[in-house]
Amino acid sequence: MSAGQINISVVIPVKNEAENIPTLVSQLETALQSLVPFEVIYVNDGSVDKTEQKLWELAKTRPWLRQIKHGVSAGQSAAIRTGTRAARAHIIATLDGDGQNNPVYIPELYRYLIEAGTSMGLAAGQRTGRKDTAFKRFQSRIANKVRGRILKDNTRDSGCGLKAFRRDAFLSLPYFDAIHRFLPALMIREGYQICHVDVIDRPRQHGVSNYGFWRRASQGLIDLCGVWWLLKRRKPSPTVTEIILDAD
Repeated sequence: MSAGQINISVVIPVKNEAENIPTLVSQLETALQSLVPFEVIYVNDGSVDKTEQKLWELAKTRPWLRQIKHGVSAGQSAAIRTGTRAARAHIIATLDGDGQNNPVYIPELYRYLIEAGTSMGLAAGQRTGRKDTAFKRFQSRIANKVRGRILKDNTRDSGCGLKAFRRDAFLSLPYFDAIHRFLPALMIREGYQICHVDVIDRPRQHGVSNYGFWRRASQGLIDLCGVWWLLKRRKPSPTVTEIILDAD
């Protein structure tokens, strides 16, 4: 099936999430029925558990399920970019592979993008009833307030993995590690509209987070300064017209 014939490509970065994969794949199969034909791309980001084998087994009976593997872990943003590059649909949805993001919201995110037309670049989930620890919720709340005040993107929860965006819009953005946490501000920078959808968070059923909080926190201020610089350096795109010579 060629590009454009698939309604949506769902990209899921995973690192050592073998136990969470079967349940999420089953939930995706149900949640995406209204969007057939679709594809689900798991980007195996250097897992050392049974993630590869579990996905391989599930893909035997699910032609819409794909697995792309990083030889070594490159991080969540790199995995999202890998999956988006490989995607065959013009609309991409993302969610975390730990099962905390409920895929039932994907059709709603997709509908917002389709109904708004090409002016809408991003439909982003914002979590309610978060199931993380009190400490992590507190840290995220402070980080989001600081980020929102500086970037002014009207987003209260930039860390929610549930998002839908236009493939060409995403690939046109300047790439850097942790870009997935700044998509609202960067889409606005490129002239796109964005919208937000409240989504109910779920508890993790198995394992622990493999993308550490302290690593994100240590880099967060640098990333924030970099995105602020990008916003300030943005200039309006000029109107472009090709002059065609008259054949006569």
